[in-house]
Amino acid sequence: MLKRDITQLNIKLSELQALLNEKETQLRQFRSMEGSISSSSNLREESTHVSKDSSEIDQDLVVGEPGNVQSEFISSKSGDDSTFILNDYLEHGRAGNTTLKENDGELSSEEDFVEVKVEHQETFLGHTSPISRCRFSASGNNIASASLDGTARIWTYDASTPASRNATIYCGTEILSLDWECKSDRLLLIGTSDACIKAWNVDAKRVVCDLNTTEAFPSVLDIKCSPVEPIFVSAAASGGSGSNYFDNLGFASLTVWNMKTWKAMTVLPLGEDPPAITSLCFNHNGKILAASAVDGMIHMFDMSAGLQITGWPAHDSSISSILFGPDETSIFSLGSDGKIFEWSLQNQGQILWSRDCSRYCYPSSNYYRHDMALDANGRRLLVTSSSDRAPIYQVQGHLNGWRTLSHGAPITAVDWHPTLPIFLTGSADNSVRVTSLLS
Repeated sequence: MLKRDITQLNIKLSELQALLNEKETQLRQFRSMEGSISSSSNLREESTHVSKDSSEIDQDLVVGEPGNVQSEFISSKSGDDSTFILNDYLEHGRAGNTTLKENDGELSSEEDFVEVKVEHQETFLGHTSPISRCRFSASGNNIASASLDGTARIWTYDASTPASRNATIYCGTEILSLDWECKSDRLLLIGTSDACIKAWNVDAKRVVCDLNTTEAFPSVLDIKCSPVEPIFVSAAASGGSGSNYFDNLGFASLTVWNMKTWKAMTVLPLGEDPPAITSLCFNHNGKILAASAVDGMIHMFDMSAGLQITGWPAHDSSISSILFGPDETSIFSLGSDGKIFEWSLQNQGQILWSRDCSRYCYPSSNYYRHDMALDANGRRLLVTSSSDRAPIYQVQGHLNGWRTLSHGAPITAVDWHPTLPIFLTGSADNSVRVTSLLS
């Protein structure tokens, strides 16, 4: 209880610090407003000029399986060892170290975020219902997207890449999770709301295995493949009778599956009647698995031993998504209330960086939960949005964030290309967009 109370106080301190920074920024902006009126007028004139140039775009419509891809070129005037350490705080019990590091730079409201500078954008129009998930393959050449219409679609955004792997997989029920095999673009795993996990072979264009979780845990909320071994972990939930999305998830089950025999290997221990697990993430060598839960806890597992090695209360609310930081000395968590924290893995309980994106992340709807994705360099964090634009935060940076070009409805799914400055946004308007940023 003491550790939880300390962490809760740490979170509150971080929120108050963020609010103070925001108010100070607003005060400085107010003081400088009078002197910036003339320059703002010039910027409006320049913006109008850029907008006229940007409206002159070439559009190509590509029709074929699995759907339509609308392409736009948009001109713009602007230009195997890890440092992941758990032993230190496992052996010395550093959970009491809750020192808060101030954010680098100043926090400004998301309304001040400038629009990203886009080189190229394509829109995929193959789905007929809101997008629930979208993922780049290991190479980044292929994309898998899933929808509430019960289909998963595999497609390519690059005209120079053969479209021979394009396909539509009909699952007949809501698709809750997607993940690609980490070593190739050969296998796609699909988790559904009716206790089914499908393995799709993109070369053979067929389902090579249909797995089933137990009837007690039908909702496959997340799937993650090991980056090293031929195994994957599924996070399934029992379902409940709550009034909102997270309360309705029920209890959790974490199962490790063998991708050669397609059989369950073990169930990771979570204790008696554990709250549902919403998000999973492996570290680079697959030895550590992180899992986030609806009670605000983050759990860490040693995969070789099949045991939980540590855990801590990270949020007052449910956690929607977690990600390891780029050097794996930290882990990011996104709460259902829109709070983002970067937690130190060397000093458990220490918050390295935080943002409040609650202006974008309203409480999750019944058909999607908020998600986030880091770019290849670990410097830009893209978050889903209840608005038609999604925020992109600069992690540990002095610059403000950016916002994406608008969809026609909330942003329900996001991902980054594994190596390039290209990101995916799936929307409740049934479309998926591939956006390439200017370098």
